[in-house]
Amino acid sequence: PSPKSFQPNGASEEALRCEIEELKQKDLSLDQEIAQLLSEGYSLEELDKHISLLHEYNEIKDAGQMLLGKLAVIRGVTTKQLYPEYDLELSD
Repeated sequence: PSPKSFQPNGASEEALRCEIEELKQKDLSLDQEIAQLLSEGYSLEELDKHISLLHEYNEIKDAGQMLLGKLAVIRGVTTKQLYPEYDLELSD
């Protein structure tokens, strides 16, 4: 079989090269952002702690959204309709 038959979803070599280049640019951008934060006095440990806390927050938020969804199904309403009842903003 040709090498193209092994490419995911029939992606072309050019599309893969573009994706690699985009990832390299994103990596460079993130490195620059980290350098900026370090120059502002943040430490890598502090940044790691913030990232860890953000992951924890997102997991808790996802669990809350799941519970709201299940409650909405039980009550036969939309999740959006439950927000005021629990003093939640739509942006929460």
